[in-house]
Amino acid sequence: MAGITDTRSADLGNGLGPKSCIVKIAKTNITSAELQTILEDMALDGHTIAGVGTADGSAFVSGTTDVVFVATQGAGLTYAAEGSNAHGVTGAVTTLEAIINQNPA
Repeated sequence: MAGITDTRSADLGNGLGPKSCIVKIAKTNITSAELQTILEDMALDGHTIAGVGTADGSAFVSGTTDVVFVATQGAGLTYAAEGSNAHGVTGAVTTLEAIINQNPA
């Protein structure tokens, strides 16, 4: 198995921007309107939405899908998870799953 080395000084980039957060949205039977509300509120909080999808790449189905992942980007902003009723949507919960930092200190 290959070793992992520190590549910060090698001018290698991940192509994701300076800092990306992977956020999980969980709610039973998320509708398109609920997802839109959450994404719009995330944007109002200053997050740039870079991508939205399911864990296995399948299509989002309004009223059926229970989990959606969102990639947000920004240099200094880290997503803050919200418990029940996340971003004003009853029953929705968000969690911060990963932070990908191109330029860690």
